[in-house]
Amino acid sequence: MKVLKWLDKYFEEAVLVVLLCLMMLIMGIQVTARYALGSSLSWSEEITRYLFIWSGFLSASFCVKKGASVKIEQLVSAFPRKVTHLLRVVSYTIEIIFFTYLIPFAVSYVQSAVTSRQLSPACSIPMYFIQLSTLFSFVLCDIRLVQKMVQRIQILTGRREDTLLKSKEEIMEELKEEV
Repeated sequence: MKVLKWLDKYFEEAVLVVLLCLMMLIMGIQVTARYALGSSLSWSEEITRYLFIWSGFLSASFCVKKGASVKIEQLVSAFPRKVTHLLRVVSYTIEIIFFTYLIPFAVSYVQSAVTSRQLSPACSIPMYFIQLSTLFSFVLCDIRLVQKMVQRIQILTGRREDTLLKSKEEIMEELKEEV
């Protein structure tokens, strides 16, 4: 149970940190090899590109989990708390529909890579490993959105304390502290 709680709380962050460290390490080795040893590595840019693709798609679910999407916070906070929670539930529903709509396209994208048996040029990695990032991301985004929606519905129905929203006064105090 502890492992599941940890994965729920830190999965995206942990994977993104590992991917970023790997990219930094590989590119550091590439730069060192090119300038200190006079020869470059044929595989480093390809691996870094694929790690970057995975991190880009994983960051979508990280942003969903953290609520770091494009939004107008002042407009949302102008409404009463119950209305704000209701608007967020509607927003999550739209996002779930969007990501769920994308999943079949991601599946066919991966299937086409599997049937073509295409390999990456420098490392001979099956391309479906890279293309799986889309499917994995869309499914994870849906999971995170359902989690957030359940939290909001629990607040709306009174089964959970409202700790998700800040009051207008709290937001104003934070803005004053920043200035």
